[in-house]
Amino acid sequence: MSSTHFGFETVDENDKARRVRGVFDSVASKYDIMNDLMSGGLHRAWKAYTVMVANLKEGDQVLDIAGGTGDLSLAFAKKVGTTGRVVHTDINEAMLRVGRDRLTDKGILLPTVVCDAEKLPFPDQHFNLVSVAFGLRNMTHKDAALKEMCRVLKPGGKLLVLEFSKVAKPLEKAYDWYSFNILPRIGSLVAGDADSYRYLAESIRMHPGQQELKALMQQAGFGHVDYHNMTAGVVALHVGIKC
Repeated sequence: MSSTHFGFETVDENDKARRVRGVFDSVASKYDIMNDLMSGGLHRAWKAYTVMVANLKEGDQVLDIAGGTGDLSLAFAKKVGTTGRVVHTDINEAMLRVGRDRLTDKGILLPTVVCDAEKLPFPDQHFNLVSVAFGLRNMTHKDAALKEMCRVLKPGGKLLVLEFSKVAKPLEKAYDWYSFNILPRIGSLVAGDADSYRYLAESIRMHPGQQELKALMQQAGFGHVDYHNMTAGVVALHVGIKC
C-alpha cells in the first residue's frame, strides 16, 4: 500500500480522501465565519485579487474546483454574464451543499457537481479558466489533479491556484505559534472542532512551497507559470497558462 501525508501523520493514500472529507463535513456550517476569524478578513482580499487576475469576460467558461461555499463561483458568475458559465464543484458534498444554498439565496443558479479533481468529468479543452482555492493541498495526488486541470483547459486557458504557502522567514516563528496555538483554540470555540484546524495548520506545512508548486505546474503541462505572494507569503496565487 502507498502512503501519503494527512497533516503530519502518515496514512494509507486510499484513506486520505475519507479523512479530508471528515474534516470538511465537520467544519462546513462554520466555514465562512472561521475564514473571517482566522484571516482577520484577509481571505476576502486574496479572493478579490484572484478574480482580478482571472480577467474574465462575458461568455467565458469557468471551472471552480474545491469551490466549497461559493465565494469565487459567485464572483466569477458576475463576470461571465448570462452567455458564460461557471461550474461549481467540490469533492465534499457538505461543503458543496452550503455553497449551492448560499448561491441560490443570492439568485445565482450554477451547475453544481460533486467530483474528484484527480478525475474530472469534463471534456478536453473546454474551459477558459480553472480555479482551485485552498483545495490543492488536500488532494492526494497533486500531480494528477494538475494534469487534469490542464487537460480541460482550452489552449491559452488559465489555471489559478490560490493556496497557503511558505511565509517569509522573519515571520515563521510567530506564524507557527499562531497556527498551532490560536487556530485550534478558535476552532474549538467557534466550530466545536480543534482537531480539524490543527490538521489545517499541519497541511499547510506539508504543502509544496512557491517554487515547488511552480515546478509541479510546469511538469503538468503549463507552458508559463508565475506566482504572486500575498501577506508575506502566507498565501500565494499561482497562475499557469496552457500554451
